[in-house]
Amino acid sequence: MDDKNLMENILQLEKGVCDLYLHGTIESATPKVHQAFTTALNSALTMQDTVYTKMSDKGWYPAEQAEQQKIDAVKQKFSAQC
Repeated sequence: MDDKNLMENILQLEKGVCDLYLHGTIESATPKVHQAFTTALNSALTMQDTVYTKMSDKGWYPAEQAEQQKIDAVKQKFSAQC
């Protein structure tokens, strides 16, 4: 397994962990449990961002710039629904 595949796997795992911690935070029954999940979520989000940044710096996670016209159309669509 090369470095790119390894980083992709780590990123996918981190995203899954973030999803689990988010649901734990939302569903927690007590303030202490909520705080524990919130702390874990913030830590996982930081790690996910670090992995993403390293991948992006190496060109392994290219992102396209959205066209302003498309952004404006989505804004208009959702603002009309409110």
